Amino acid sequence: MVNEVSNPDLSLLRNLLKTLYQNQEINLILQQNLDKINNDFACLLKKWAIEQFNDRPDTAIKLAKIIFQFSNILQTFEQGNRDINLEIAITGYEVSLQVLTYDKFPNDWANIRQGLCEAYQERQQLLSNTVVNLQEEIDKHQSELKQTQLQVKDITTTLTELKQESVNLLQSEEIKKLRDDYQELKESQSIVHQLLINKDYALFTKRNFNTAIFYDIENLTIGGSDCNLNFSFRLIQDNLRKIDIVQEASVQCAYADWSDIRLKFLRKEIQELGIEAIQIFDFGYRKNAADIQLAIDAMELVNLRPNLEVFVIVSGDGAFASLAKKLHEYGKMVIGCAYEGKSNRFFKSVCDYFIPLIPIQKTLSETVNNKEENPIQYYTNENKNSYIFIDIYNETKEKLLTLKNDYKLIQSGIPLSQIHKFLIDNIPNFNERRLKENSNQLTKFLRKSIEGTELSISSDNNKLILRESLLFSSESLNTIM
Repeated sequence: MVNEVSNPDLSLLRNLLKTLYQNQEINLILQQNLDKINNDFACLLKKWAIEQFNDRPDTAIKLAKIIFQFSNILQTFEQGNRDINLEIAITGYEVSLQVLTYDKFPNDWANIRQGLCEAYQERQQLLSNTVVNLQEEIDKHQSELKQTQLQVKDITTTLTELKQESVNLLQSEEIKKLRDDYQELKESQSIVHQLLINKDYALFTKRNFNTAIFYDIENLTIGGSDCNLNFSFRLIQDNLRKIDIVQEASVQCAYADWSDIRLKFLRKEIQELGIEAIQIFDFGYRKNAADIQLAIDAMELVNLRPNLEVFVIVSGDGAFASLAKKLHEYGKMVIGCAYEGKSNRFFKSVCDYFIPLIPIQKTLSETVNNKEENPIQYYTNENKNSYIFIDIYNETKEKLLTLKNDYKLIQSGIPLSQIHKFLIDNIPNFNERRLKENSNQLTKFLRKSIEGTELSISSDNNKLILRESLLFSSESLNTIM
């Protein structure tokens, strides 16, 4: 937790919030502490508020409302740095939304979202003004550079004429003065030229967050009943970067019923890539719920974020053709991405670009022929006609190896009935995935999973044991006999 004694800024923050809680004005306090209202103050507000929400949940709602009130005041506060005031206000809005959610506090949530929208729009306007001012400054320096070049050209012409008139005049005072002026003008030209390079470089390197990506998870997993997690968010993003109009992704949303345990393996990747998980309830029964929410969010961003120029819809659903046409009416570019052969042809036709999605689950022959370094392993089934994904074996082995230090396993072994229940509790869809491997017999499946490990299955009592325990039992038996 942040230490108030070592951090006077925290004392200022708590004093401001306490004053607001007592229905008193804080403008005078802000005026007296303008030097402390900086970018670090926004970070401090976020960190301290989250700590308070976690440590004192009973006061989280009151605190969130006070922070919302503080953000409203700071957004309209005229003194100090306007950019910093807006950043602190935006931070306060975003922190408040963590507690004042739409489900529990719809009115507060709507007010906060309205304030956040206004703050974003004002920040966008300030950035636009900055770019305009910078361009004007560049134009001014370019004009000065042209004037300097003309002066240099005139002086160069004068020197050439003087040289032609008389070689003896090369050592005269007038010529020396002209040479000095020429040298000064060249140095001035070099300085102005370097300044223009720095300004152009600053504009060139400014990151352009112009893209929003929407993932329809139901379409990617090919339906709720037959959930095939054979795609990669990272591969989709890599393919998008190959299109010139795609710069940086400002918004990434993935729509799904994230309470579905089958989607557990996607959560780590979306967290690593900064993709926001949008919860859609009743995913298996209300098929259009995700599509509707995706379309609403896309059109909302058209109005809230005018800097977004490219909208990526990762889905092959034909219902998104209407959304793509509407986005075109607002001057936006639309990129579609979906499985080849499972994409609606009308949706593909209205997209400016379309990227066919290739499943990462390939056949072993394709992997060998292409010489790809793929971390996913494959094996052939008994009839040699197809290739089956074997992550269930590796995952089972990893889970069972966590039991190596279990007291029961060390002493006498764990019955396979208990092992079966342990795997069901810890591996999503364990039975379904095991049966897809044609492993009807649990014992046979477990033996294959623990091959090459220190684990074994005792044939006399049908238990999972350590190999050293089995060896010890055999040696003891030999000793007795």
